[in-house]
Amino acid sequence: MGNEGMENASSYRIVYDKFWEDIKKRDPEEIVAARAVSYSSDTCQFVVMFFNEEYIVDSAKETICRKADRHVPDVVATIIILNYLASAQPLPESAPSWVSIKEIPGGMIFYSAFHNTAISGLIQAFGHQAGQLMTAARTLGGQTGPFGNTSVVFRAFPEIPLCVIVWEGDEEVRANATILYDPSIEFMLRSAISIDLGIYLAGQLKRLGAEY
Repeated sequence: MGNEGMENASSYRIVYDKFWEDIKKRDPEEIVAARAVSYSSDTCQFVVMFFNEEYIVDSAKETICRKADRHVPDVVATIIILNYLASAQPLPESAPSWVSIKEIPGGMIFYSAFHNTAISGLIQAFGHQAGQLMTAARTLGGQTGPFGNTSVVFRAFPEIPLCVIVWEGDEEVRANATILYDPSIEFMLRSAISIDLGIYLAGQLKRLGAEY
């Protein structure tokens, strides 16, 4: 592992430990009241819906696994799920809308890395076969969206929608893509983890697209 990889691993570990600490300090009923999750006091487990699948978050053992098959999510997905629970607060009322990563507080700082990782990956995978996006999206619970040649709306969590848009390219027009967020995400995830969420989704779609 290179220096950058070790720094990232160390950074994630610090955040990972902090989120578990924050969750265990909370009254679980406060989290349940503010998030679309369930909790069992007998097992100290939350059940969280993440991209159309249920995950068991065990706050006593500090473990997360997919309910269907006990699969353990990767570190990025784990951090996203923990942040979602750790920051649970009642949301202000607002009309649904879509914003780019640049419009999320702190998002501009990460835009270059976000574009190079998430957006470029989407263009590479679907820029000349936009129809494949919907096929890949079904596994993650994606529903047809209102934009572009092809757009799909996902529920990362029940309260957190994302919209992936692909504009198909040809000999004359360059392919393009973007990921849009509901602005309420700023109250649910840290800015850097909102970026991780978009990158995670793009990576999952690219992986699924390669399977078809």
